[in-house]
This record gives sequence, C-alpha cells and structure tokens, in this order.
Amino acid sequence: MAELKEFRLPDVGEGLTEADIVAWRVKPGDQVEVNQIIVEIETAKAVVELPSPWDGTVARLLAEEGQTVDVGTPIIAIGVGDAEAGVPTVPAVATTAKTDDSERSVVSPPSAADQPPGAAPERQAVLVGYGVRASSTTRRPRKARPAAAAEQAPAARALAKPPVRRLAKDLGISLAQLAGTGPGGSITRDDVQRAAGAATDRSEKEPVENGSRPVTLAAAGSPGGEERLPVRGVRRHMAAAMVSSAFTAPHVTEFLQVDVTGTMAAVRRVRELPEYADVRVSPLLFVARALLIAVRRHPLVNSSWDAGTQEIVIKHYVNLGIAVAAERGLLVPNIKNAGELSLPELAASLHELAVTARAGRATPADLAGGTITITNVGVFGVDAGTPILTPGEAAILAFGQVRDAPWVIDGQLAVRQASTLSLSFDHRIIDGRLGSAVLRDVGAMLEDPTRMLAWS
Repeated sequence: MAELKEFRLPDVGEGLTEADIVAWRVKPGDQVEVNQIIVEIETAKAVVELPSPWDGTVARLLAEEGQTVDVGTPIIAIGVGDAEAGVPTVPAVATTAKTDDSERSVVSPPSAADQPPGAAPERQAVLVGYGVRASSTTRRPRKARPAAAAEQAPAARALAKPPVRRLAKDLGISLAQLAGTGPGGSITRDDVQRAAGAATDRSEKEPVENGSRPVTLAAAGSPGGEERLPVRGVRRHMAAAMVSSAFTAPHVTEFLQVDVTGTMAAVRRVRELPEYADVRVSPLLFVARALLIAVRRHPLVNSSWDAGTQEIVIKHYVNLGIAVAAERGLLVPNIKNAGELSLPELAASLHELAVTARAGRATPADLAGGTITITNVGVFGVDAGTPILTPGEAAILAFGQVRDAPWVIDGQLAVRQASTLSLSFDHRIIDGRLGSAVLRDVGAMLEDPTRMLAWS
C-alpha cells in the first residue's frame, strides 16, 4: 500500500510567511515524478513554480486556487511507494475545513501527541532553494473551529472553474448551496449571477427596527454599484512598500526639462550599428547610462538609510532597478552590477528584464537588492510625476514622454524634442544641492550625449 505524504508550502528563500495558490498543474489521480512542476504560487514578490519532491500518485489537493496559505501548511497529498495501487486511502481521520465558497475534506496532520515520547519532530523533506526550517517563520494564530463543525460529514466539493469560484466569493455566494446547470452538473457564471440576483431581491426591502416602514437597500450588482477586488501577492506587497516608503523617508522631488534632440539622434545612429542589430535600443538606454555615470560622480545618491544604527550605507555597486507595470502589479526588477556593463550589454539586459517581468517570470532574486531606480512614465504619455522611492533606496528618476516643444536656442525660437526628468530622493541622505547636481548631470548628458564619453 502506498505511503501518503503531505507536501508543505515551503519558504522559497525570501523569508516570506504566506503565498497564494495561482494554478494547479496536477489533479487527484495523476502520476507525478520528482521535480515535475505541480503548482504555481504567488508570493509577495513573484510567481514561483514548485516541483514535486517525490514520485507517486496525487491523492488530493489540500488548497484551492486563489487561496492564501501559510508557509508550512500542507497543500497536496501524494501517495508514494506503490505506483500501481491507485489513489491511496487516507489513513488519518478527516476533518472539515471551511473555505470561502464550499467545504472540502483535508487530512489532519499527525499531532505531537501521536509521536513517541522523546521522539524528535520529523523533518519535512524539502527541495534545494526551498528550505523550510523549524520555527523559521512566524505564522498568524488560527481561529479554533467549533467542535460541531469538526463532527460534520465531509461535503462534496462543488464543480466550478476558478473564475466562477472567484465571482462567487466576490458576491458572497456559497457554491455548496447551488445546483449547477453546466456540463456534468458544474456551476456556471449564470448560476452564480442568478443566485446573487435572488439574494438581492430578498434583501432589497428590510423592515426598520420598529417594523413601521420598509427601508430600500442598494442592490449590490446594480449599475453604478461597488466592486471589491482582493489584494494579494505582488499588489499587496507593492501597496505595503509604497505606504512604508512614503511615510518613512522624507521625499523631495525636483524637475528638469531637457532638450533631448541630441539623444534621439544618437538613438537612431546606434540602432544602425551592427553591434546592436539583435538588441532593442531606446531612449531609456541612454537615460540609464546617464544615471549610472551620475552615480559614479555622486556616490552618495546610491545609498540607503540604516535606521537601526543611524548610519548611511553607501553602495559601491549599482543594481539598477527598472519599474515595470506588469499584469500582477508594479514590479521593480533590477540589473545586477549595471555600472560594469558595456552599452550593448546594458541594452540587452534592459530588454530581457522588461520581457521577463511582464511575462510574470521575474524571480525573487531579480526583485531583491536594488540600489537606485528608473521609472519610464513617458510610455504612458505622461510628462512628469513625483515617484515614490523603492524601499531601501535613496533616489528614483522618472523619465517623461519625448515630444516636440518650442525651445530658445541662441535667442531664436526653434522646435526641439524635449522631455521632463523628475528626481525624487530621501532628504535624510540627499540635500537639495546634491539632488540638483545629480539631476543637472543627467540632463546635461541627455542634451549632449558626448558628455557620457567625457565623464565615463
């Protein structure tokens, strides 16, 4: 008979305490092999694929798609050791866990009382890079389930696709109470919406406390109503990081309008060079190079504030962050040691970074360790902004859209290509003189790209 093993959600190496189940790659009854991808999870920083640690047969999934799970919680049960035995019978007493939209059966993990006296706690087998250590994370205390709930018989899980489950959760509809009209009795969006409409009709008129007259309540699904979006994973991490940064570091933002006609001409010329035939050359490449040179001239701008020791930590390396608007929210992956790269290498790194982040393949390592950031707000048709610092950094540069503008040259009015630079900085570290010098240097190099050669 196959031995049933539970795979617990690991800490993927960033000290995180929880993750969201994005998509299961397997289902009960499937045969799996070691290192076969079984699930995608979304942490506060990235989407990560988890492989199976064993060969065997999937007995059951212990967490649903969209569910937030604490590190160390069992997420899948796999029968190991008897490939021909089929899905193994669960040897432990099943308990009922209440979810947002239905009930499902889960296997109770062995308690400490079930182990022999003096026996050391069994270590969970983990994969390289996903080390789970005893007491390595702090978990929120769980609310105790009522005894009556634990004695109920397990309810069959309603058949519904993840988008339908999400809709039901948003509308407050229990799938367990619905009769599905879809294929095989599955619940459809129409089933959920009809149930929501019926619930609204029942609650549209409620008596006031003394029962003298009805009170009309707003329909939750009516036009002009409200919609609530769950904040999870990257978006929740971004929200927390922005609040922390805005209310911890005193922000100052300075602006500089720059004639970038020379830079745009240089972009066109570089694109024609054979060395750049296979890389994308954009104005952002020259902005990045200009900022890297400005950091070399003014090292204090590439630093951080250590609140514990009340010290300024100057970084003598540059991990250049690039803000990317991805489907899952704002990501800021960074190019490691960007100051050491040649111009073709920097161009290739910028392109690869953006493609990887937008595709959702950025790893926690890609998102960690940044020292200074660029945000290209110009791609959204915006002239300028007041960007918020990435936590742990002292400066962020915003590059606005490039457009034709009237410009005075030698007393004569001309039409030039212009852009606005915005530099936000931590005023605990960078004063107005230093911030202005950095912004002025970047602007001077974009006005005349030959300065990049002279100053580098």
